[in-house]
Amino acid sequence: MLNWTTGGTDTGLGDVLLLHAFPLSSGMWRPQLEALATAGYRAIAPNSYGIEGSTEKQEWSFTEYAHDLAILMESLNMKNATIAGLSMGGYQALEFARLYPEKTASLVLADTRAEEDAPEAAAARREFITAIERGGAEEAVRRMVPNYFSESAPREHPELIEEASAMIRSQSPEAITSAMKAIMSRRDQRPLLPAITCPALVICGSDDRLTPPETAALISSAIAGAHLEIIQRAGHLANMEQPEAFSAALLNHLQQLNG
Repeated sequence: MLNWTTGGTDTGLGDVLLLHAFPLSSGMWRPQLEALATAGYRAIAPNSYGIEGSTEKQEWSFTEYAHDLAILMESLNMKNATIAGLSMGGYQALEFARLYPEKTASLVLADTRAEEDAPEAAAARREFITAIERGGAEEAVRRMVPNYFSESAPREHPELIEEASAMIRSQSPEAITSAMKAIMSRRDQRPLLPAITCPALVICGSDDRLTPPETAALISSAIAGAHLEIIQRAGHLANMEQPEAFSAALLNHLQQLNG
C-alpha cells in the first residue's frame, strides 16, 4: 500500500502524479502541489515503499512500484494522469509509461536519465549501501545533499539544505537501501524513448551536476515532439530551488494538453 500527499480535487482538468527523488519523500513536491491545486488540477504525490506510511519492503523493483501506482490510480478513479518524476521519480515514471501507456496522459521527466548504471556507477551505489548500513540516514544526508542544489544555494537558500536534510533524516536506513537497490536494478529505458507517443516535457536545472542538461537533451531528442525546459539557477532538485519556474513549466505543459 502506498501513502501519498494530495493537492486539489478532481475538477476535470486532469490529474497529475508526482514521483519523488531519492531518498526524499513526497514533501519535496509541496510547492508544485500548491501550484497545481490553485490552477485546478488534482495532484497526488505518492511515497515510495517504507516512506511516510507506505508499506515497507526490503526488496522491490520499479516494475512492482509501477503496478502499485496503477492500483492507486484506480482507487482514486483516475483513468489516466500526467506522470511527473524527478531523478529516481523519473526512472519510475518511465517504467510506468512502459507498462501502462494507456494510463499515461503525458510524461514529465525532470533531472533524470534513461540509461542503466555504468559499472563504475553500480560500484559506487554498492559502496553507498554499505555506508548507509553502517552510518544510517545521516550518512545519506552527508553524501546526497551537497549534490542537490546549485553552488550558491547554501548561501542564498540555506533553508533548502535543512529541508532536504530533514526529509532524509526521517527515513529509515532500510527504506534508503532498498530504494537504492531498486535504482541499481532498473532497466535501460533508452529503447523505450522513441516508442513514447504521449506528450512529453523534459526539465533540467542549468546547474544540475548529477544529471546535467546534456543528459536531459539526449532524452528529449529521443522522444518525438518532446519539449526541453532548462531551469536557470537550479541544481538537481530544480523543483525546490526554483519552484516558481518549475511550476510554471509544468502548468504550461498541462495547459497545452487541455488545448
